[in-house]
Amino acid sequence: MPKVVVVDDEAGIRESLSYALQRDGFEAVQLDRLASVEAELEDAALLVLDLMLPDGNGLDFLKRLRAKSQLPVIVLTSRSDEIDRVVGLELGADDYVVKPFSPREVVARVRAVLRRPREIAAAQTPQRGLSIESETRRARFGAHELELSRLEFDLLAVFVEQPGRVFDRSQLLQRIWGDDCVVTERTIDVHINALRRKIELAGGDGQLLETVRGVGYRLREQTQ
Repeated sequence: MPKVVVVDDEAGIRESLSYALQRDGFEAVQLDRLASVEAELEDAALLVLDLMLPDGNGLDFLKRLRAKSQLPVIVLTSRSDEIDRVVGLELGADDYVVKPFSPREVVARVRAVLRRPREIAAAQTPQRGLSIESETRRARFGAHELELSRLEFDLLAVFVEQPGRVFDRSQLLQRIWGDDCVVTERTIDVHINALRRKIELAGGDGQLLETVRGVGYRLREQTQ
């Protein structure tokens, strides 16, 4: 039974989410503060994390978590906190849910995240300096390793497997989240921008991930 840790300081939210998760076959652990989280994550399948908690900021916790773990994370945000949603995705959250929400919606998102393909065929594009390795889930530009979230790795692998092919946002959502994806196309834009910055930090050209006609992206060919 997959274990989902639900962290929120509102008892009603924790209880309704836990009930919905348990009805759908998950084990649910309820926590109301960050201090208790790490002890529960060792055998967890996924973390549902509120961003505003009594003993700290969920974004700060997510950043620390991503430095050592690729555990799937869905963040909970208020409707007015768009900047928190964007920052959460850039820090490596796999999805976000805006309050108020339906517990059934959260369960659907949990299942979508956990169904995301974990193993992508290894592919290399040495002429671009980009290489990925599915077994270790590592990506490099030249000699520099790219520090990617799980979702960023999956997204980059789609482009590396078929360089030059244009993928529109709906195709990328389907490839990464599956047929019943419940995230928005804005999510793709956020992660493309994060990938570009990380390629640039490694000494590459972030525009290798090229916007095409405003509706899609491709891994651009380089002049040799």
